[in-house]
Amino acid sequence: MVRRVVQEMRRAAELTPAGRDRHVDLIRAVAIAAVVFGHWLVVYVTRNGSGLTGRSVLELVPWTHPLTWIFQVMPLFFLVGGFANAASLTSHLARGGDGTGWALGRAARLVQPTTVLLCGLAATAFAARSLGAAPATVGTAVWLASIPLWFLVAYIAVVFLTPLTHALHRRAGLAVPVALTVLVGADDVARLGFGVPYVGPANYLMAWLAVHQLGFAVQDGRLPSRRRVALPLAAAGLAALVLLTVAGPYPVSMVGVTGERVQNTAPPTLALLALAVTQTGIALALRDLGNRWLRRPGPWTAVVAVNSVIMTLFLWHMTAVVAAVVLLYGTGLMPAAAPGSPLWLLLRLPWLACLAVILAVLVAAFGRFERRASRPARAEPAGGAWATTLTVAGAAAVVSGLLGVALAGPSDHGPTGLPWGVLLTYLSGATLLALVRRHRRPARSDGASSRLTSGP
Repeated sequence: MVRRVVQEMRRAAELTPAGRDRHVDLIRAVAIAAVVFGHWLVVYVTRNGSGLTGRSVLELVPWTHPLTWIFQVMPLFFLVGGFANAASLTSHLARGGDGTGWALGRAARLVQPTTVLLCGLAATAFAARSLGAAPATVGTAVWLASIPLWFLVAYIAVVFLTPLTHALHRRAGLAVPVALTVLVGADDVARLGFGVPYVGPANYLMAWLAVHQLGFAVQDGRLPSRRRVALPLAAAGLAALVLLTVAGPYPVSMVGVTGERVQNTAPPTLALLALAVTQTGIALALRDLGNRWLRRPGPWTAVVAVNSVIMTLFLWHMTAVVAAVVLLYGTGLMPAAAPGSPLWLLLRLPWLACLAVILAVLVAAFGRFERRASRPARAEPAGGAWATTLTVAGAAAVVSGLLGVALAGPSDHGPTGLPWGVLLTYLSGATLLALVRRHRRPARSDGASSRLTSGP
């Protein structure tokens, strides 16, 4: 099977259209590596009289906070997502499709692997409880494994809004992310300066939409990759980031730290957008260099391979942490060490190696579901107003279900380790989207459906 997958990746690399911006795929691959290793390094596990407990190293070792400027790469995902979604949507519309049909196809690449994760966690939790595991422990394990779903709540919402936001981009261009940034700043002032309640959640959508819109601008050239634009953009973003964190009211850490009054990700703040601008400038400055390097078959094949299972890597990397905690700390193989100490740093090597092996097994087992969902579909109209209505309903159920899972917290939620209500809400939405996608109206054949799109 491994040989077959390797051959498939080589063929995919060889068939890449000449005009594809390969640097975008490289950014996505580097970003997923940063997310995975960042989460793995931040975990701190100890054993006490009541069993195993876990905390974040960021809570205990303040000198690690500046490192989050490197490992906080969620802005890059929204940036390259905007680029890829704009390219894919434009191609889809040009081939006779519509926005609803595009959203259904794009969502399948996100929802199908996520459904596999949630069903896998529920089945594993049920089996663990049946074998006598403590319900609270099972609930905590499922909560830890489902942490990546926080990101998907915002990203799936942004994807479904893309037909509308891309149309707005075509009219107003860079004025859209600028306006969204102003709104994020106003929200911060109201929330942090005047204690206005209930305004913070709006930033979860406005901030990430702003970065996604930047991806639109990169894709159509409104934000060019010329160094005289990219380098000042990166410098301005970095200067703003330093002023807002070192001299301003925002914390240095770009990852939430328990106990801090202000957190830059919950909800996203103006400081996080400054980091996004910095990363955008750096990405643009390296664009030509990255594309030249990826003309080499070896590096490009590796990037193609990572991107073919990128959702699987993201969704299952915290499940690997749960398995490693049981294997290494539950059996006493991994000794406890004070975080930040020389022994703790030394033990990161076997810890990371064990996690990498476990994640490789999980990717081998579940990566095929993502590759199957990512197969290109024909550009067909979705079927009219009824399809649009059902798609909106399905998307709302999926996002609501994921939000409910993310907010559930580390406690006993019943036999599946997940709240029944939110799990059923998610599954009903995923099922509805699959049914609409399966029964959409066939389009007139124009010979265009076989052409490769420029989006991943």
